[in-house]
Amino acid sequence: MQLLIKSAKVVDPSSPYNGKIVSILIENGIIRQITSAKLQVTSNTKVIDVEGLHVSPGFFDMQVNFRDPGHEYKEDLLSGCASAAAGGFTGVAVMPGTHPPIHTKSEIEYIKNKTANNLVDVFPVGAITHNTEGKELSEMYDMQTAGAVAFSDDKKPVMDAGLLLRALLYTKNFKGLLIPFCDEKTISQHGHMNEGKVSTSLGLKGIPSLAEEVMVARNLFLCEYTGGKIHFPSLSSKRSVELIREAKKKGLKVTASVNAYSLALDDTAIKDFDTNCKVNPPLRIKEDIDAILKGLADGTIDSITSDHSPEDEENKRVEFDYAAFGMIGLETCFALANTYSKLKLADLINKLSVNPRNILGLAVPKIKEKEKANLTLFLPNKEWRFEENNIHSKSRNTPFIGKKLKGKVIGTVNKGTMHIVSDKG
Repeated sequence: MQLLIKSAKVVDPSSPYNGKIVSILIENGIIRQITSAKLQVTSNTKVIDVEGLHVSPGFFDMQVNFRDPGHEYKEDLLSGCASAAAGGFTGVAVMPGTHPPIHTKSEIEYIKNKTANNLVDVFPVGAITHNTEGKELSEMYDMQTAGAVAFSDDKKPVMDAGLLLRALLYTKNFKGLLIPFCDEKTISQHGHMNEGKVSTSLGLKGIPSLAEEVMVARNLFLCEYTGGKIHFPSLSSKRSVELIREAKKKGLKVTASVNAYSLALDDTAIKDFDTNCKVNPPLRIKEDIDAILKGLADGTIDSITSDHSPEDEENKRVEFDYAAFGMIGLETCFALANTYSKLKLADLINKLSVNPRNILGLAVPKIKEKEKANLTLFLPNKEWRFEENNIHSKSRNTPFIGKKLKGKVIGTVNKGTMHIVSDKG
């Protein structure tokens, strides 16, 4: 493959071309030349020439669900990768909420083998506990040697504090990373949305932010006691952000992420009982969103994720009480973050590309000559309307169809392959 990206502004703090408008020539997956001068290319070279084009290291989403193995009718590894590429992601970490869960070496190998030749780099996250049941530790070391980049029980919190403590001590031996979901089930049980004025008015049982905050506090205590390493996913409340900020000041080995939809929607989005807005953790109030935005700005929150969670119509087109949690988000993640995060573009790219890889201990792509081309092409100022035909997932559970967003992905490049979403902007 030979590709010429013309007149694109580089957004890459590690690149000598950061902030400059250059043309990038890619041959056989390698960046051969970066220059502000006009390049002569052969007739079979694919040329991307779009006004206002920006290029960054490929986006990386460290929290997606591809439902494969077990629930491939909702999503499979290949359709999930197609969604990721369309959203500008050249790498993803897939959570273990499958059937069976990703809890042994064989599931890790299955995922890696099935996606080996895909444009999107797929990294499995192994389960913390066997079968994600929260009763006994999984074979974490074996999974890490097979290719697992971290460990989580997905949206099942590890309720047994002693078990999580032992997991922290165990993973210290091989520098493993735990990503436990923070939800005190004895507080949140049977809740469907954020506890507050809206849940009361709708007659729906609420999930108080306390359920998240109590577990965040407990896990921070365990992290401090063991000297272990924890990533806190899907933060949604003001107090949770404050707790992580305090922990970082103390020097604990903690990082945190927020889901892009949590920046865009508060709990009033559920007033029409739209089950596509039923997510876990639930949509909170504007005060929580303001705290999250502040946490993003000051570095308390390290990364932004899609929390891509495909669900079929049978699990969503039902009464709100019976609907499954989750929404798809790969195709809208960048646009939502760009529209609502209030971050400078360079900071946003760090949270979408650089920081997620650093957290997982993965190499960060660089926009330099002789480096492998792992790139995302996008228009940060392009306003567009998200429509159903923009969805590459097998599922359609999103409340953003028909919504106007700012920031459009044009394409992705990785492993000598390119995926062009649109070459017209």
